[in-house]
Amino acid sequence: MNEGFLVVETESFRGPLDLLLHLIRAQDIDIFDIPIAPITHQFLQATEDIGENGVDEAGEFLEMAATLIRIKARMLLPSPTDEEDDDPRAELVRRLLEYELIREIATRMRAAESDRGRRFAKGYVAPRPRPALADAPLDATWDQLYAAALGVASPVRREVEHRVAVRPVAMREKVGLIVESVKRASRIEFASLVAPWKERMHGVMTLLAGLELGRRRVVALRQRKPFSPLWFYKGRNLDIELDDTT
Repeated sequence: MNEGFLVVETESFRGPLDLLLHLIRAQDIDIFDIPIAPITHQFLQATEDIGENGVDEAGEFLEMAATLIRIKARMLLPSPTDEEDDDPRAELVRRLLEYELIREIATRMRAAESDRGRRFAKGYVAPRPRPALADAPLDATWDQLYAAALGVASPVRREVEHRVAVRPVAMREKVGLIVESVKRASRIEFASLVAPWKERMHGVMTLLAGLELGRRRVVALRQRKPFSPLWFYKGRNLDIELDDTT
């Protein structure tokens, strides 16, 4: 409490109605009998800390402050005879009650969403319960069931296509192939290494194995010009023992 005013942070409230409702509830004020003057002073005091960056927010709070002042002026000034029973605070009370109701609904929906998220995965749809047999009586006659059974055709057997999965190509096998080939001869052409296999994956893995061996100087790769045949030659590290990570 500071000089009779409540100390509040406007950044923690979602608009002027939220702040006004907080001031009323914090002081246990009857929402149907709002003391406009004290509430207006506290509301203006709470909005003094809005910085220059909150122009839009300040406009909403100042509009509410103007509404409170207008209500206070209507309560002080004499009213026409036909409006004696019209309380100037009625419209404000209605807006506050509506806002409080919507806020309560939003809070319950967030709680229900959080509870559902803890129990079910995202996109879960609850299974529909099966109706009881009493709710689905059998109205068909035996003749109708017999006629329907005769109309059911036997399923046509389809030929199942047999597919053979290709065995994965291991780089270690291609490394061994290249090393053994250059040990037997001084050089070996890349095309001759991949000729026995027709799958493209064998060519890709053989090339990758050759590049890795070239990096380790186990073999040397030579090519006279672009798109000419690629050859593997013996490297200076041909006799080193290769690890299993190759």
